[in-house]
Amino acid sequence: MHDYDESTAFLGQWGRFQQVVFFLLCASIVPNGFGVFSVVFLTDIPRHNCLIPEENLTQDWRDAIIPIEVVNGKQEQSRCSRYRLDVVRNLSAQGFIPGRDVNLTELEQEGCVDGWSYSKDIYQSTVVSEFDLVCRDQWKQPFTSTACFLGILVGSFISGQLSDRFGRKPVFFATMAVQTIFSLCQAFSPSWTVFTILIFFNGLGQISNYVSGFVLGTEILTGDVRVIFSSMGVCLGFAIGYMILPLIAFILRDWKSLSIAISLPGLLYIPLWWLIPESPRWLLSQGRVEEAEVIVRKAAKTNRVEAPMVIFKDYSAHDDDRHPQEPLNVISLVKTQSVRSTTVILCLVWFSLSIGYYGLSLNTSRLHANPYISCFISAAVEVPAYISCWLTLKYFPRRLSVIFILLIGGVSLYLIQLVPETLSELAVALEMLGKLVITNGTSLMYPYTAELYPTVLRNTAEGVCITVSRIGSCLAPFLLQLRESFEYLPYNILGTLAVVSAFAVLFLPESFGKPLPQSIQQMQKRESMKCPCITRKEHLKPVVHLESRL
Repeated sequence: MHDYDESTAFLGQWGRFQQVVFFLLCASIVPNGFGVFSVVFLTDIPRHNCLIPEENLTQDWRDAIIPIEVVNGKQEQSRCSRYRLDVVRNLSAQGFIPGRDVNLTELEQEGCVDGWSYSKDIYQSTVVSEFDLVCRDQWKQPFTSTACFLGILVGSFISGQLSDRFGRKPVFFATMAVQTIFSLCQAFSPSWTVFTILIFFNGLGQISNYVSGFVLGTEILTGDVRVIFSSMGVCLGFAIGYMILPLIAFILRDWKSLSIAISLPGLLYIPLWWLIPESPRWLLSQGRVEEAEVIVRKAAKTNRVEAPMVIFKDYSAHDDDRHPQEPLNVISLVKTQSVRSTTVILCLVWFSLSIGYYGLSLNTSRLHANPYISCFISAAVEVPAYISCWLTLKYFPRRLSVIFILLIGGVSLYLIQLVPETLSELAVALEMLGKLVITNGTSLMYPYTAELYPTVLRNTAEGVCITVSRIGSCLAPFLLQLRESFEYLPYNILGTLAVVSAFAVLFLPESFGKPLPQSIQQMQKRESMKCPCITRKEHLKPVVHLESRL
């Protein structure tokens, strides 16, 4: 029998049917962009200090009741303590003046027993100010973001299985509904616990919707259009949503209004049910040939081309059974030394890129510049990152590209601590340079990982690497908390991970212009040929690369 691409070649690659599917699926990814990173504004920490009740205090004592602390070499008011109110009240009533009649360092301090007062210079309210996620409960602030990423981690596991069983289209729209409903419910959370549970399921719906839309597009589209969709179309749709987020947050500065606003666009996608078809490939895999033919004939009518009398001749959903392959699983990734080395190095690179990407993305509200502008710049740099990734895949070797990207990202993050405070724009520029190259590297690792493993292990290897990367994203919010100990510690950790990963990539083989390995033996042969420390003398002759498949 002919394969799917050959059977549907009469449709062409860029007719009206493909254009509608391409742009509608790209548009459906937009809510994922502002949904995932809404935690930047929802969980940001406003300036705060202990609430001072309406007491009969002189203005001098009201100004002095909050102790001064040194944080990262700067003097600022304490966020979690105040001088004992009863003592201050007595001293104020007796007419003593703080700093002149009373040595403030000798006064006893107490916690914020009456709550906190939050600045409204930037936000009217956030989840932090709503539920007092500060001081003793400060750990809850990064855990809120981690809960979202844990939902993404779980969604990564189940989304593929659900769409394989129930179909791409039903899962695509069902997870869009999950994302919309739970985003809306967040706004009415009565407690932090409820909010955390809701944002977990929100993250689960977001990644499941993203994966389902991605698979649906790659299965319906063919040829070069499929490559552009998977490498740039989906990513740019995500970046556009990310860029829209700071505009919405700037207009709606309280967390409840923002939660409602980012949920409403999901309602606009209800009509897409009648415009986006089920994947004919999936229908064929289920033996539903007649339904697949109906969709393809409708596409032919839309494209104004004539379909053959029989589109899928002698189709069998189990053609692959004629070529049985040995059953392999995750254990196969660590059985032999060469495969194990490749897997460990790739997991390190994926982890470093993921924690770097999410760490820098979540940190935008804490940069020297305006958080809304910083977030927009952080989103905007993803556009050239995705375009440059496509060009890199087309023209440049994989291994050298990844090494160059990791080194540039690591060095730029190291340099941030050397920038004086008077040049805050330069610090932002260095961080955005790091964000750009790390985004580029993250996109590049998907095809590079797939090209290194044989067919029998490719999906398993990608799944393991992506899972490890999700662990990095879950840890990113807590990494940012380390700046309380040393302001530049998160940058130093991310920079070190990037540089170490760059040197580790030296021990990976090159895959650019080479046929994909079909067996573990072919993969091991490639490993032994390309190990730079063992067989360097065997490769003094120049290698002629074939034209890239992409």
